[in-house]
Amino acid sequence: MKKIFLIGIVAVTMLTISSCDEDTVGIGKTLTSNVDLFTIETDTFDVTTQSIAIDAVLSHSNYTYLGRIKDPETSAYITADYMTQFAILENAKDSIFYPKEYIVSLDENNEVIADSCVITLLLNKFVGDSLAAMKMTMYELDRPVEEGKNYYTNFDPEAEGYIRTNGLKQNIVYSITDMQDNDSTRKANSSELSVRILLDKPYKDKNNKEYNNFGTYILRTYYEHPEYFKNSYSFNKNVFPGFYFKTTDGVGVMSEIMATRIGVYYKHVNKDDKDVVYVDNTFFYSTEEVLQTTHITNDETRISEMASETDCTYLKTPAGIYTEVTLPIDDIKLNHETDTLSSAKVVFHKMNDKTDLAEKLLQDPTTLLMVPKDSLSGFFEKHQIPDNVTSYLATLNSSYNSYTFNNISTLINVLYDRKKSGGANYTTEHPNWNKVVLIPVQTSTATSTSYNSTSSSISAVNNEMSITSSRLVGGPNNPRDPIKISVIYNKNK
Repeated sequence: MKKIFLIGIVAVTMLTISSCDEDTVGIGKTLTSNVDLFTIETDTFDVTTQSIAIDAVLSHSNYTYLGRIKDPETSAYITADYMTQFAILENAKDSIFYPKEYIVSLDENNEVIADSCVITLLLNKFVGDSLAAMKMTMYELDRPVEEGKNYYTNFDPEAEGYIRTNGLKQNIVYSITDMQDNDSTRKANSSELSVRILLDKPYKDKNNKEYNNFGTYILRTYYEHPEYFKNSYSFNKNVFPGFYFKTTDGVGVMSEIMATRIGVYYKHVNKDDKDVVYVDNTFFYSTEEVLQTTHITNDETRISEMASETDCTYLKTPAGIYTEVTLPIDDIKLNHETDTLSSAKVVFHKMNDKTDLAEKLLQDPTTLLMVPKDSLSGFFEKHQIPDNVTSYLATLNSSYNSYTFNNISTLINVLYDRKKSGGANYTTEHPNWNKVVLIPVQTSTATSTSYNSTSSSISAVNNEMSITSSRLVGGPNNPRDPIKISVIYNKNK
C-alpha cells in the first residue's frame, strides 16, 4: 500500500513585549520554544460489507404507522398497525371538563352526555396514493399494555390477548383525501392530513352499563371518579387502556401518524352568564409520555433473499435490512501501536438504479447510525445517543450520493484495545468484535437558550420506521471499486 510521509515543523513565534519601562526591553528574547518535529503518515485499507436481514426492531419512535403498500423492489406487501394509549396532564383533573352543574348537554333523564365523540389520526406524512381506499378496524384494549418492557415491531396486541372481548370495535373505510367531503371542506382542511372516526354509536363499559356514545362514558366517569384523571397511569388503568388500529384491507398508502386525538364535544353555559350556551370540547392526545407501538408485517422470505445478494448491500426499512461492515482493525493498528491514529474516514456510496416507481415510493434513508454489532440492541433499548466514541451519525449527501463517517479513529482504538485486553480467546468468544452495523435512524433535537444564544443537540435516536430503501456499493463479491478507509497516523520523533 502506498504511504506518504510529510514532515511538519511546528514553531512558536517570538513574542515581543514593549513597555515604557526601559528595564523590560529584553524580555521578548526569552520567549521562544524548541522546534517540535513530527511525522504524518497516511494509508488506506479495504473495508468489507454484507447485508443482514432484521426481522424486528425496537418499536419506539416519535411516530406510529398505519397502512399497507406493495414494495416495488420485492413485490411483497408491507403492513403496519399500531397501538396507542392517551395522556393526561399531571394534576390537571380539576380543569379537564367544565363543572357538571353548568353542562346543558343532557339526556331525557337529565344526565350529562357528550353531543359527539371523534377520534382523529393526525398524519405527519404519507407514502403512496392519497385516493387509495383503505380499511382498518379499531379495537378497544382490555387492559393497558404492560409498562417497563421493550416492544419490538413483531409485537401484536391482538395475538397477545390485549383486545377486549365485546369491547368497542369499529370498521373504517378511509382515504387520505376524503372524497366524502365537499370541495370547500377539503380545501379548508388541506393543511391538515387526518383520518376522522366518529364514535356516535352506543357504548357499554366493562360493567355492562350503556351510554349513548363513548364520549359520554368518558364525561360521566370524570364526574363520578375525578381521581381516575389525576395522571396518565390512572387514566389508562381505570378509564380506558387505549386502542389498537389494524389494517384489514386495501393497499396503496402508508401513513405516518404524528398523534392520535380523542375529542369529546358538549355544551355548557357560563357560570357568570347562564343565558349564553357554549359549544366546548376536551381533547386527549397520544404523546411520548404514554406507550405507543407499531406492528410491522413484512415478507421475511423476500427480505432474506435480498440480504443474500453479494454484489451490493442494502439499507431497507422498516424491519428490513442493515449493512454490516467489517473494519480492518488489525491491519490499521498492527505495526502502528506506538503511533497515534488521529483520523479514520470511510465513505459509503449509494447506487442509483431504482425504477421510477421505486424512486417515487422508496425514499433513501436520510441518516445512518454506525454502532458495534454487539451493541446494536442495547443502544436502542437504553435510549442512547451517538457519542462519537463507539457510535456515530452520517447524513446523506445528495450531491455525492454518499454517507460519510469523517473520523471513527476512536472507535477503532476502543475495539482494538478490547481485543488486546480480552485474552487469547477473545476473538473466538466475540466473533463480531471488529464489526459495526449501518442502521437507518430518525433523530430528535432539543433546543436550549442561554446568554442570548441558542443551541440544539440530538436528544433521541430511534429506528427509522418509515418505508425507505437504498443500495450501497459493496458486498462480499463487490464488482466495483472497493470501499476504502483512509487513515492518518502521527509518528512522534
